[in-house]
Amino acid sequence: MSKQKANDPAGKSSSRRDFLKKSFAAAVSVPLSAGEAAVQDAHGQPQESPNLKPPNIVIIIADQFRGDFVGANGRNPMGVTPNLDAMAERGVTMQNAVTNQPLCSPSRACLFTGRYATETGMWKLPPGVELDRSLPTLASILRSHGYTANYIGKWHLAPIGPDGKTGLGFVEPKNRGGFLDLWQASNVIELTSHPYEGAIWDGDGKPMHFKDVYRVDYLTDLAVYFLKQRHDKPFLLVLSQLEPHFQNDVNAFLPPRGYTERYQNPFAPEDLRFFPGDWQAQLPGYYGDIKRIDESVGTVLKTLAEENLEDNTIVLFISDHGCHFRTRNTEYKRSPHESSIHIPLIVQGPGLNLSRKVGEVVSMVDVTPTLLDAVGIRAPASMKGQSFLPLIRQPKGYANWRSEAFVQISASMVARALRTDQWTYCVVDPSANGDRDYHSTHYQEYQMYNLATDRHQLLNLAGRKDPPHLVHYGGDRPLPEVAAHLRERLIARMVEAGEEAPQIDPARFYP
Repeated sequence: MSKQKANDPAGKSSSRRDFLKKSFAAAVSVPLSAGEAAVQDAHGQPQESPNLKPPNIVIIIADQFRGDFVGANGRNPMGVTPNLDAMAERGVTMQNAVTNQPLCSPSRACLFTGRYATETGMWKLPPGVELDRSLPTLASILRSHGYTANYIGKWHLAPIGPDGKTGLGFVEPKNRGGFLDLWQASNVIELTSHPYEGAIWDGDGKPMHFKDVYRVDYLTDLAVYFLKQRHDKPFLLVLSQLEPHFQNDVNAFLPPRGYTERYQNPFAPEDLRFFPGDWQAQLPGYYGDIKRIDESVGTVLKTLAEENLEDNTIVLFISDHGCHFRTRNTEYKRSPHESSIHIPLIVQGPGLNLSRKVGEVVSMVDVTPTLLDAVGIRAPASMKGQSFLPLIRQPKGYANWRSEAFVQISASMVARALRTDQWTYCVVDPSANGDRDYHSTHYQEYQMYNLATDRHQLLNLAGRKDPPHLVHYGGDRPLPEVAAHLRERLIARMVEAGEEAPQIDPARFYP
């Protein structure tokens, strides 16, 4: 990564190496007790851990990274993700991973709590909402089992003042979701930085300024420095990048200098080609961002290998949501379409290096239970997600897995959706306000797509009564019968998420 100088937080010039050392001065370690040395997974199988220490966990979060832009998923020929492709080849890639809320803050709340956004308090972007601090999180649970919990980058889960400005940067410890060890982050980093300058804050509230170094590289180097320290305790490290999210104040994707030029006239995903818009102009920058994120992943993986941590560290790569480039609404996500909700989810590490692709539907709420399971810790019964390790390790796991995901949508509309292995089914309350109302009790059918025959979701089947033999539907049931079944399943998932069973009116007209 870049070797350019960074600004000293006190305003004095120093080398980036010196600055990183100062930034890390507060890190401490405590030895493991003998009782913490050995670990088994939740299925009774010993972990592949040469030093018998519980596995470390590294989570790399990208923002607005489409699942189909990972080359290993077989949907994009541009070759911009060689490191992620290698990670997928080595470990496990979940090919039908879905976010439960296609919006930054709610999605992250689902990720760290294993619960749905409306259960966490963070059902939309702040201000006006905040994460329920009483909920157990991945970080708080791991810390109670002897781990350190460390965070670098974008947070976006702390309260913001009514003025929309207070709380954008420094995050108080009580609002860190249990990440109480190393903290080098900004609550809303897209509003406290630009690609080549800005600030994040350390655990004591001191600003850490960077300048003339690309934002992805700066955060990656902080993670590298952390990994190179001595760790007597097992650790959880989250590296949360902003890219490939667009830079808010210029409404553009801003990769490293020269990267946009590399990707002029690139491959265009087929779901975009049908629609007007400015996605043609935005794709080169987006590809450049994707490339730099992949290079960051490569740097982290290389560091783990160099520090002899690779064999005892679980690494998980994920994104909070996708990006439809404003082809489905006036924003970049906040819709039930694959381009918005289908995310990359790749994991490698002890017990997981199986070179396997899993096609069952999993979702964001499943990640924390899965990681806890992988290190031998039982997830709290209050979590709504389920460990997907049985899908990876046990043949019978496929038969027992409910291959569907529940999606809540706010901001753009008050909507609920069900994503199965064949269908996307969405209902909406057209009278509700997505920034005011966290739920509704009366919805109407809005969208229904057959992913088996229309994976780009160009033909909305809601309200259609076509017979089964038509080419766009590969099934043996009339569409109204399919819709009725999906409606029933969606209501059941809403109730499971703590919502009142709603009335859903069937669509009466062709869209």
